[in-house]
Amino acid sequence: MIVIVDYGSQYTQLIARRVRGLGVFSRIVGCHETPAEILKGDPQGIILSGGPASLYEKGAPRIGKALLARLTVPVLGICYGHQALMHALGGKVEKGGSGEYGRAQVELAKEDPLLAGVPAKHFAWMSHRDHVAALPKGFTRLAHSPATPNCIVSNPKRRIWGLQFHPEVHHTENGPRYLENFLFEICGCPRDWSLGDWIDATCQEMREESAGRRVVSAVSGGVDSTVMAVLLDRAIGRKSRPIFVDNGVLRDGEVAEVQHNLGKVLGLNLKTLRAGGHFLRHLKGVTEPEKKRRAIGREFINVFFREIRDDDMLAQGTLYPDVIESVAVHGPSDKIKTHHNRVPEVLKLIKQGRVIEPLKELFKDEVREVGRLLEIPAPILARYPFPGPGLAIRILGEVNAKRLKILRAADRIFREEMAASPHYDKVWQGFAVLLPVKAVGVMGDTRTYANVVAIRAVESVDGMTADWARLPYELLDHISRRIVNEVDGINRVVYDITSKPPGTIEWE
Repeated sequence: MIVIVDYGSQYTQLIARRVRGLGVFSRIVGCHETPAEILKGDPQGIILSGGPASLYEKGAPRIGKALLARLTVPVLGICYGHQALMHALGGKVEKGGSGEYGRAQVELAKEDPLLAGVPAKHFAWMSHRDHVAALPKGFTRLAHSPATPNCIVSNPKRRIWGLQFHPEVHHTENGPRYLENFLFEICGCPRDWSLGDWIDATCQEMREESAGRRVVSAVSGGVDSTVMAVLLDRAIGRKSRPIFVDNGVLRDGEVAEVQHNLGKVLGLNLKTLRAGGHFLRHLKGVTEPEKKRRAIGREFINVFFREIRDDDMLAQGTLYPDVIESVAVHGPSDKIKTHHNRVPEVLKLIKQGRVIEPLKELFKDEVREVGRLLEIPAPILARYPFPGPGLAIRILGEVNAKRLKILRAADRIFREEMAASPHYDKVWQGFAVLLPVKAVGVMGDTRTYANVVAIRAVESVDGMTADWARLPYELLDHISRRIVNEVDGINRVVYDITSKPPGTIEWE
């Protein structure tokens, strides 16, 4: 077992996911837990996560002397965990002249078991401003980056290593090799964890949680809620009641597609609630992103909860990124956005023990693998992710019927052209965004002043980090010409080339 100490990073569960993906069981504990709790179960190694704090901020989490005194197994500090570890051992952490965010080149200087098989120069994913300026006694610098002199450090005698970058994120080259070296070469862990075992254990847990009660699940037709609904069907059969809410901000043809996939293809006992007009009335005049999310979440509860009886359970296809970006889970993480699965009414049911979220500690790539093991057809699993607030957060500014019609048409063209190209499966998520600005154009020798649409396509594995997709110019040109020619009200198309971080995948 590996214990991961959470200092509030958005990537903490991603570390656990990477460790599990390598066949090693992992457990997450909060950074404020006692040494006894952290070391419970005799772990073979400890990983200290990153975090949003600076060591010199008031209340920033620290590593106590009591824990340091009991560390007898290998330890790997990542980002803030690396800084906190070096500071606790007598090193010096200070603010750099500039931060490092996104890709940065790492150059190795010495050999070490952690670096076995890692190229001398490679790119890693950074997200920090502070850095370790002076090492504790007995530590050696193993690598540097342009803004970080002590990018990788070690003290093999004390069995302690530190990385300033994030080996757990997909866009760090050789990231898995760092973790493999730590788990197997340094900690000596066995490979004995699998998603097949997880499915069996989760179905049993859901049977025990539901205890014979009916479980009403919110489904959208997306990968997450579909896998959740199929898991529930396997676990409790007809006691599962999936409900699909047409909230009026879905993509073109979405309702018919969801009814076909879940009802006819998968044979689920699906019920559809049509409430589009209701949602649009409550979005009238709302322009601020968080207010949109809250309005949709509130009205979803008002509509959906009419179907829940007093003794029913509620099931949701919430994933870990939804949770960690909404509320702090184990450590002091920053809130990134309000998620519709974490509105107060749902949180109240969670406290009552009436919510089942079998996927809440998994990532999208893991969920797709679970879906494959459950024999869900590949086209359903390959659907691009679609947010719960739907097109409402892809329309910047007010949401109304006219703007929805424009965006639906543009988004349909984008998805059609992607599906017809060999690049569809290479893109993790792709969509169109209607911007709150207009631009001058010339169409048919006539001056126009019309809407601007942005195209967003990213490559990712888990959604926690993402890089913009390098789509061919010819494909982008074809998409742009179709949108401008076929969608009344649009005269300009732009392409978003921002990674996550610093941006997010969605625009709102």
